Amino acid sequence: MLTSSGGAAFASMPYPFRILLFVVVVTAVLGGGHLYLYRRLFRDTGASPRVRRAGALVLAVLGLSLLFARVLATRLHSQGGNLLALFAWCWLGFALYLGPTLAGYRLFAHVGEWWRRRCGTPGVSAERRAFLARAAVGGAAAVAAGASSYGLWRAFQPPLLREVAVRLPGLPKSLDGFHIVQMSDLHIGDVLGRRFLEELVRRCNALRPDLVAVTGDLVDGTVQHLGPAVSALRGLTSRAGTFFVTGNHEYYSGDVAWARALTDMGVQVLRNRHVTLGDAGGRLDVVGVDDYGQKNVPGRQGYDLDKALAGRDPDRPAVLLAHQPRGVEEALGGGLGLQLSGHTHGGQLFPITLLVDATWRYSAGLYPVGAGHVYVSRGTGFWGPPMRIGSPPEITSITLLS
Repeated sequence: MLTSSGGAAFASMPYPFRILLFVVVVTAVLGGGHLYLYRRLFRDTGASPRVRRAGALVLAVLGLSLLFARVLATRLHSQGGNLLALFAWCWLGFALYLGPTLAGYRLFAHVGEWWRRRCGTPGVSAERRAFLARAAVGGAAAVAAGASSYGLWRAFQPPLLREVAVRLPGLPKSLDGFHIVQMSDLHIGDVLGRRFLEELVRRCNALRPDLVAVTGDLVDGTVQHLGPAVSALRGLTSRAGTFFVTGNHEYYSGDVAWARALTDMGVQVLRNRHVTLGDAGGRLDVVGVDDYGQKNVPGRQGYDLDKALAGRDPDRPAVLLAHQPRGVEEALGGGLGLQLSGHTHGGQLFPITLLVDATWRYSAGLYPVGAGHVYVSRGTGFWGPPMRIGSPPEITSITLLS
């Protein structure tokens, strides 16, 4: 994750360099993490050379599965590819807790060794050290299994309903109480499918919204593969309709094709444009922009707020739909009193939640920005490990007040 300034610097890089940097960083992190696990699981425990070689092979396969399983799943669209991707992501979630727990034990062991040297106490024998390392591996595995099992259970439970009331500058009295239901980062794909989406549609309709906003990362796959599942959105009912803006994952999945398909499903796709709701008694603009991360990518339609606002009356109140909570300070103003975003997932998994809180100015929840506000959803689905710990999935019910 990136801070606002770091994100701007990354977004300004030429697109091929961004992809290269991403691949290098991911490969280094995965390689380094699995090497660390090898040292703790096999070298420190006194395993035989044969067991060490077998362990190195298994960890190498697991590491490579994280690099290629998603590619296989999205290309093959087979049950085997889906299971491989699911297994790889579950391993990642498990390893995210196994590694830090082992590191905690290692730190404790180093402190104990330092204290023994300081006090002149005899050191621990090699056999005793190997026994303690094996005990630490067992304990760490139990911790990781418990945490990842809870996270897996929570990810597939119904999303929480978060209710938010926001005063929108300039909102006419006739629109006081205008009700928006926001979903974000559903990531419909090989794990979450039509049944999941149908249940979300039922929950949204029960809230009787005036408008439904889907703020990006709806899909992870092509229209050909996922169109039948996503067509469940046809069942959404609201007075003003359903509005959608692209997230970064739509660009991975075919943004133009998805914009066309969603329009055919009755969803209003806002690609750097706005629409006006209401009548002579009171009007409200809904403004939508494409994903911020595509802003400077050659040949792609990316974030263009100026184009989205072209021809709009700045005295009219407006809500901005933007997938990423970036550029918020520049966007809010001229009637734009509220931005609805997602993208961060609130970190999705503890302790990544702490990292996201530290590196994103607007990580999850409602924040005042000048005379307006930005609300950042924690996401309705998940991506990567099918787990949620410390950042539960949500549907957001937003009431606008004059």
